[in-house]
Amino acid sequence: MEDKTRQAYQEKAKAQLDKLNAQIDELKAKSGRAKAEAKIEYRDKLAQLYTARDTASAKFQELQHSKEAAWTEIKQGFEKAWTELDSAWRNAIAKF
Repeated sequence: MEDKTRQAYQEKAKAQLDKLNAQIDELKAKSGRAKAEAKIEYRDKLAQLYTARDTASAKFQELQHSKEAAWTEIKQGFEKAWTELDSAWRNAIAKF
């Protein structure tokens, strides 16, 4: 894959991760204002989000440091992790 295309993909992925991290931080702040019963649900959803986020971030790091030969495979791994993170996010916000 051409270096410019790889760089553009990485920049887009980084922007998406940064945006979702900010949204997770907002959800965490919101959870602090919730009633006791809801705090437990927030905590559970946040734990799922943190796990999915950490996985996606690790895959992104792999993507940034990958060689040309492994790029496609690592990109697929990142996209899978991103899909899982996005799904966890949608699940969390649907609940609250």
